[in-house]
Parts: sequence; structure tokens; C-alpha cells
Amino acid sequence: MHIEHENIVLRDMTESDIEDYVRWFITETEWSKTDAPWEPIESDEETERRSWCEYYESVKDLSDDVRRWKFELEWNGRHIGWVSSYPIDENYEWLEEVKGGQTVYRAIGIDICESDVWGNGIGTNALQAFMNYYFKNGVDELYTQAWSGNVRMLRCAEKLGFMECNRNIGTREVDGQKYDGLTFVVKNDMVSTI
Repeated sequence: MHIEHENIVLRDMTESDIEDYVRWFITETEWSKTDAPWEPIESDEETERRSWCEYYESVKDLSDDVRRWKFELEWNGRHIGWVSSYPIDENYEWLEEVKGGQTVYRAIGIDICESDVWGNGIGTNALQAFMNYYFKNGVDELYTQAWSGNVRMLRCAEKLGFMECNRNIGTREVDGQKYDGLTFVVKNDMVSTI
């Protein structure tokens, strides 16, 4: 699957993306300082390569009618990161496993791993395209989560029309400083057009 929006492309993973992931999780990890810096990356090159090869094998033959939870992000023909989604419960907590009858909401996020392209509006365009994808596929409400120190993500959420719906004060610690954990919501009928 391939989605174009403004200056970006969201696409399915290709085998050549595997080495980018190995690099991003082993040597060029600057991006992780804004994603979830309280969760350190603890891996090695062999483990990462094996893990991403297994993931690629599990998604490489998906038909276009299968709803994606993740797309690779490309800008000017360059693989620079990904957008993804994950299930959360009514308390805005990540669900490792979804059980029958459980209320589940969809949260979306983005990681741009190539720091030389930060600040160009790529993240906003990519998340807008991802939101459009979900809204066109029957999801009427989306969430995104961030911490109060991730200024770029907070600006992006605001531009896209997300409204804060939950704040956990002081629950994130980064470099010895406490930050708030934030959850935002946007409904299909309140989306900002950028």
C-alpha cells in the first residue's frame, strides 16, 4: 500500500528498510530522546536485524484491504521513519492484549529518525495522512499521546486539531526532571485542515 500526501509518502515496509531500523535502534538513536526516553533501547545489531526481518516477513504480503497499524514514512524518496497506531483502554493505558468485550481506542504516533529533516512539517503531514487513512476506514475518533517535554509533538497535535483529554501530572521522568503524560483526542468531524 502506498499513500501520498503533500510532500510525504506512507508505504508498506520493504526489505531494504531493515538496515535503517538496525541503524536507528543501535547507532543513530537521537530520535528516541523525544519518543519515550524513559524506555531505554537495550538491544544489539544481531537482535534488531533478526527482529525486523521477522516483522518484515509477517507484513510483506498483506493485501490492500487489511487495515494497517503501521506505515513507513518516506520524504523525497528517503526512508526517514514511521507512523504507527496502538490500542489503549478507557484509562488511556496501552493494551498489550485486547480481550473480548473490552473498550478499545486507537492512538497514533510518529517517529522521524533522521534528525537532519526535523522541523520541516513532515511529521504534521505524515500524521494528517495517517489520520485520513483511519477516518476513511471507519475510525471516527483517534488519540495521540506525548509527554510535556516533547514540544514538537505537542505543536503537531495542536495543528492537527487534537484536544487534550487527559493529563497525568509528573508521571514521566527525563534527565531527572518530571514531566506530565498527556493524551489528546480528535474526532473525524473536528479535524483541522492544514
